[in-house]
Amino acid sequence: MVDVLLGLQWGDEGKGKIVDVLAPQYQVVSRFQGGPNAGHTLEFNGFKHVLHQIPSGIFRDDILNIIGNGVVLDPIVFKKEIDGLAKYNLALTKNLQISKKASIIIPTHRLLDAAYEHAKGASKIGSTLRGIGPTYQDKVARQGLRVGDILSPNFQEKYEKLVAIHKVILEQNSFDYASVLPQAETEFFAAVEFMMQFQLTDSEYEINQALTDGRKVLAEGAQGSLLDIDFGSYPFVTSSNTMAAGACTGLGIAPRQIGEVFGIFKAYCTRVGSGPFPTELSNETGELIRKEGREFGATTGRPRRCGWLDMPALKYAIMINGVTQLVMMKVDVLNSFDEIQVCTHYQLPDGTVTERLPYDLCDTEVTPIYKSFKGWRTDLAAIHSFDEMPAELAAYVNYLEESLALPISFISTSPDREAIIYRQAVGMV
Repeated sequence: MVDVLLGLQWGDEGKGKIVDVLAPQYQVVSRFQGGPNAGHTLEFNGFKHVLHQIPSGIFRDDILNIIGNGVVLDPIVFKKEIDGLAKYNLALTKNLQISKKASIIIPTHRLLDAAYEHAKGASKIGSTLRGIGPTYQDKVARQGLRVGDILSPNFQEKYEKLVAIHKVILEQNSFDYASVLPQAETEFFAAVEFMMQFQLTDSEYEINQALTDGRKVLAEGAQGSLLDIDFGSYPFVTSSNTMAAGACTGLGIAPRQIGEVFGIFKAYCTRVGSGPFPTELSNETGELIRKEGREFGATTGRPRRCGWLDMPALKYAIMINGVTQLVMMKVDVLNSFDEIQVCTHYQLPDGTVTERLPYDLCDTEVTPIYKSFKGWRTDLAAIHSFDEMPAELAAYVNYLEESLALPISFISTSPDREAIIYRQAVGMV
């Protein structure tokens, strides 16, 4: 079976750590969507490392890591990632495969991203400007480049053809590309050459053969469910399917192969960039959460918007993903609060109270209805079991489990891989 691990909020939930924690139970870990806008942070043995495109099982020597077909891959970022991993002496060319069907981000995709975002003005979506949206656009328009194309004798011709299309658009937007493109292309082609030393595979065959052989596969999602292109807070979303169904199209597996769906959420909420955020705290409380949680983008460094936990949004994400187990992250960030609030419902402008996300959340002013909880005011560093938890935190966890009708199997109490409370028995642990 393929177990899926994904975020239930607007990304940045802490997926990298949990993949690293669960990884020893699997023989294959595979990324199924997204690109270098992802920032999966792992901390262990005094080290901290951020992965952008490479699966988070890469630090385990006995695990095969696969970049799936649903990913958009930037060769320049990939080379920098590999260079950054050199100090760990990992068997990268042996334990890392790249799908030939993964789309390639080329330098003009980044320029298009900047041009599109600039043209939107005040309506900009908060893109990370990594070229991801334009790359997915070319994929859907059936004119993009894929990893397998770099093996083609006419790859340069294919590249020039796509760049010519991009240049027309850039010129229409009065965007000056001539001064930056030559250097970017030099770096790009060097990175493409560098990629040739890795295993470029028909990954759908590799993954399905692994399943036939009885090996366990963990599918690693990027971003979060509320950024899904279909079900997120459109148009302030990413360009891929971040939900569990995306694992099927992003890896080439059948729906019947999906087993556990691990849904990860923070004990509060954060969001990067523009878009609706009903529980956002634009005050000292929000600033304190940001400070305590070190809430700055692992990829962009941008400060994250912070707010209380949003139950209507969380229940929605659980529903569309078919989540079977929950993982709660960063409870330690709330250690210093006397009171913690949870949004249980929304009040709409006409006075209606609902648990449902409005279709037009971007245009509908919803008022959160909160339930208050007493803070635990306790350092959790020495706590390793649920029975050792302060009563206030136990009450918070019990409330969430009852309201969400799902077990919270793991509770993370700090960034380190060892700082995990196992709430109850999990199938593969």
